[in-house]
Parts: sequence; C-alpha cells; structure tokens
Amino acid sequence: MTLTLPTPASPLRIGTRGSPLALAQAYETRQRLSDAFDLPQEAFEIVVIKTTGDNRAMIDADRPLKEIGNKGLFTKEIEEAMLRADIDIAVHSTKDMPVEQPEGLVLDTFLPREDVRDAFISPHLQSIHDLPDGAVVGTSSLRRRAQVLNRRPNLTVVEFRGNVQTRLKKLNDKVADCTFLAMAGLRRLGMDEVPATAISTDDMLPAIAQGTIGIERRGNDSRAAGMLEAIHHVETSHQLAAERSLLLALDGSCETPIAGLAEIQNGQLRLRGEVLRPDGSEAIVEESSGAVEDGAEMGRAMAEILLKKAGPGFFEWRNSEKV
Repeated sequence: MTLTLPTPASPLRIGTRGSPLALAQAYETRQRLSDAFDLPQEAFEIVVIKTTGDNRAMIDADRPLKEIGNKGLFTKEIEEAMLRADIDIAVHSTKDMPVEQPEGLVLDTFLPREDVRDAFISPHLQSIHDLPDGAVVGTSSLRRRAQVLNRRPNLTVVEFRGNVQTRLKKLNDKVADCTFLAMAGLRRLGMDEVPATAISTDDMLPAIAQGTIGIERRGNDSRAAGMLEAIHHVETSHQLAAERSLLLALDGSCETPIAGLAEIQNGQLRLRGEVLRPDGSEAIVEESSGAVEDGAEMGRAMAEILLKKAGPGFFEWRNSEKV
C-alpha cells in the first residue's frame, strides 16, 4: 500500500496534553516520524488538548488523584478529539493509560523505552535510607506511597501532585524533605540540574509501563497505522504486553498500588510484579521468566498467583490516617 504522506498544507495532527513533559514526548514523536519519512516538521501539527484531569488537578491540587477520578480523566478529551477526526494520533505516557481503549481506538505503537527507574529527589540527601525518622515524603503515587511506607514505616507521606516543575517548586518551598519522579521524565526534559538519584529496580519496582511513550490512533486509519509502524519499537512492545497483561488481570487502576517490570535478557523475558497494601503494611512480590512471545500469558499467570496470595480485601484502604 502506498502511503499518502502529510504535507505542510495538510499536516498530520498530533494530539497531546499541554504539560512540558507531554509536549516533549509529542516533539520526540514528531521528530521520529519526520526522520523516518524525510518530511519537514511543518508536515506535522502539534494540537494541545486540555483534559478534564488537567482542569480538576489545578482546582483540587491538594487532593489525592483517587478522589478526583481515574486515569481516564487525562485521556477522555484527547480520545474524543481523535474519534471526531480532529486529530490523527495521540501521544501518551503509557503508564497513565487505561489498559483497554474506547471502541474504535487502538494503542499499538510504542517508542524505545527510556530509563525505567524512579528518581529520589532531595536537595541534601541521596537515598530514602538517609531520611531521619519522621521525615516528610511528598508523592501523589499510591504505588510509591505504599512502597515508601513498606520500606520506612516511620516516615510521613503527604500528597504532592503536579507536573515536574510544580513538584520541584513544592520541594524548594519545603513542603516535603524529598519526592520521587520518573528518571525518564527528567531525561526527556533535559533536567540534568535536578538533584536526582536513580533508584535500583531491586529497591523500588517501577509503575507498569514506566518510561514508555505510547501512540494511539483510530483503528480504521490505515495511513496513521502505516506511518506509526515505521517508528514502532518491537522490544518495548513485548515488555508492555507482559506488564499491561499483568495490570489488566489485577484489575489495576490509579487506586491500586501495583508495580511491575518486564526485561528481555539473553533472549528471555523476565517479569517481576509487586502488589502492596495501600498503607504499606504488606508487599507481595513475584518473578517469572519465559519466552519473549509469551509475555501476555506470563502476565496473566503472575496476576493469578499474586491475587491468590493477597486474598480478599488486600487492596482495601486501612489506617488511612497514616497515609
């Protein structure tokens, strides 16, 4: 099939949220498409779409995300724009995406994965282990909150939402002694000046799909499918097949502390998964290895084991005053 490529007069419209990180990811996508097809950047139009989640996050900046809504709050308007054909593709942080897409849309293109690790951010300290008893940790992530309290139950965790710049300002304002960000976000923003220490995945298993850019399209858009195929990273897709299958089988949402990471080593896929009580009082970890093409089945099988070990009520909020 011969692709009808976009032109400056009729550009491919790339939908994105308007945060600095979201825009950096959209620009990376545009550059990769431009290079793949030898097209000028003017053949692509970046379309910024404000989502319900962006609006609610600004109004309710100090409320936990689980009280505002689920992850779909940050994709609804973008996906509606794509279904109306106002945009052609949408660029997302895959870790923020629901596992299942609305009818008519598919998320099947992934760029090469960045650093998967979390970053410990503090002006004066290098590690969570350096924090004194009672120190204040700022994070909006239920996963990180549970992991921190599991490793250091003598710390205090406070809500700490916003984009990278907002969180760093809160840290400078001494709202907390430290916070966490994704290394991938810092690298994509070129923020080498941030006092960040990468945390080993053995110490803090990352969020499902952390460090990956996912590109969504209409299922019947053959031009978008053909163009995106040229920048799709197969190894990353194998990793995400395992991780997102694990998440789906665990019925994961932004209200559930779940971590997971798939890595390809010596032709084999290694999958690690972790579920935690929201108050950090218990963590269950599993690991398995298998053929790369069996990742989705490995994720489902691991979820069954984790759910069986966890038992009913594992994810219920308890000791809420502590977290």
